[in-house]
Amino acid sequence: MHNKKTPLPTQLYRLTRLFLHTVYGVTIAATILPRVTHLRRDRIISRWSGQFMGILNIRVVATGHVPNEQVRGAMFVANHISWLDIHALNSMRTVRFIAKSDIRSWPVLGWLMAQANTLFIERDKKQDASRIVATATQSLQAGDCLCYFPEGTTTDGNELRPFKGSLMQAAIDAHTDIRPFSIRYPNPDGSTNIAMAYHNDTTMWQSLLMILGQRHPVVELNFAAPIASAGHERRGLCLMARQSIAAKLDLH
Repeated sequence: MHNKKTPLPTQLYRLTRLFLHTVYGVTIAATILPRVTHLRRDRIISRWSGQFMGILNIRVVATGHVPNEQVRGAMFVANHISWLDIHALNSMRTVRFIAKSDIRSWPVLGWLMAQANTLFIERDKKQDASRIVATATQSLQAGDCLCYFPEGTTTDGNELRPFKGSLMQAAIDAHTDIRPFSIRYPNPDGSTNIAMAYHNDTTMWQSLLMILGQRHPVVELNFAAPIASAGHERRGLCLMARQSIAAKLDLH
């Protein structure tokens, strides 16, 4: 049995609430976030993300080595399915995301991500990758938690693509842990809910409409044991992280 369609009035209600919550987020990001401590900032972003997921009626299920705000200076890596992945993780533990530069141009959400200290990278430029590694290393050493998606793109959740490991170098240089976790959007019968995926030629609006149409959507975050970067080179770390995530998803 798969998710039944949400009634249209409910979809419109959620869309209205989402618009108001986004306006609220823009206001907070512009007026409060620049003036508060890092801890307070993280808590505000985490609460906003949790409310964001709640408005869309998405239940976030976290299992395994679930991080809390005491976890500092770690590099999170995961498979990538949807733009919701970011909010799902932030609702558990606020992190700085490393994202493709074109996301910065997304209406409203791109600006919000910039205000949340997202590190934007131009993947096609090798010199930009080295800049991001240096910036990420400094951020980790300062105690920030970072997250990036090594596949470099999204899937529908039924495959795990090869990992790109250049950013693993930041964890090695900062002498910190890699924290792999898997992301999955299941149907009630356990199959993959591909309607939650933001991939191929799907537009943001199309993705949002498909999400709004879900009656009881769920996202599962399964956190594997941390992997110490000490004594490893980035390709080895990349392989271990991928194997850890593949085992959680039962993919190879």
